[in-house]
Amino acid sequence: MKIIPAIDLKNGRCVRLLQGKEDQETVYEEDPVETALSFEEQGAEQIHLVDLDGAFRGESKNLEQVERIAQVVKVPLELGGGIRSLDDISRVFDLGVSLVIIGTIAVKNPKILEEAIQKFENQLILGLDAKDGKVAVSGWVEVTEFSDEEFANQWKLLGINRVIYTDIARDGMLTGPNLSSLRRMAISTGLKVTASGGVSSLDDLKQLAELERDGVDEVIVGKAIYERQLDLREACLWLKKHAA
Repeated sequence: MKIIPAIDLKNGRCVRLLQGKEDQETVYEEDPVETALSFEEQGAEQIHLVDLDGAFRGESKNLEQVERIAQVVKVPLELGGGIRSLDDISRVFDLGVSLVIIGTIAVKNPKILEEAIQKFENQLILGLDAKDGKVAVSGWVEVTEFSDEEFANQWKLLGINRVIYTDIARDGMLTGPNLSSLRRMAISTGLKVTASGGVSSLDDLKQLAELERDGVDEVIVGKAIYERQLDLREACLWLKKHAA
C-alpha cells in the first residue's frame, strides 16, 4: 500500500478545510513548496494536490504554485480541483503533473471526460466524493442522486481504472476511514481504490492495509500529518516493511 500525503491549495497557501467548508480554514504553511519538499524527504513516493479555489469556483489561483512544486520534487504529483475542460487537463500536464483527478465534470460534462479518456488514457483518476452513498460535486456543495457504486462502474466501462474514494463525513475529522464503504467500492467495481478521508493514526493505516487484497492499495492522508497524529516517515517505513 502507498501513502500519499495531501497538500490543499487556497490562495497560494497550504490549508485544510473542516468538512470542506470554505469558511473553516486552517493555514498550515504559507509556501506549499516547502511542504512538498518535506513530504518527499520523509519518504513520500507521490503527492496529492488539491486546488480548492478551482474546486469552489472553477477557476484556479494556484497553478503557479503547482508548477513550482513540480519543478523541485522528483516524485509524481496528482492534482484535482477546478479541472473542467480538455484545455484545463492539458495545461495541468504541461505544468509537470503526472495524474489528473476528475470529479465534477464526470457528472456535469461527461462527454469531456469521455474525450479525455481517449486522449490521456491511464493518466486520469476518477475523484468520487460520497455522502451517504451519493456522489457530491462542486467542492461538496452539491449532492447528486447518483449512487457511488453505479457511477464508478459507469466510468470503469469507459476506461477509468482507479478511483479516489472520499467519504465526506470522515474527511478532516480524524475519526478513522470508512472501511466497509472502501471495501464495498473495491469489490463491487473491480477498480483500484485510493482511500481518502478520516485516517488519524498508524493504527488506521494498518487496518486499511488489510484491504489491499480487495483492491484498496493507496491512501491519501492530510490532517493527521499536519496535526502530528501520524508521522509520515514512520508510516512510509511501516508500509514498506509490510509490503504485500
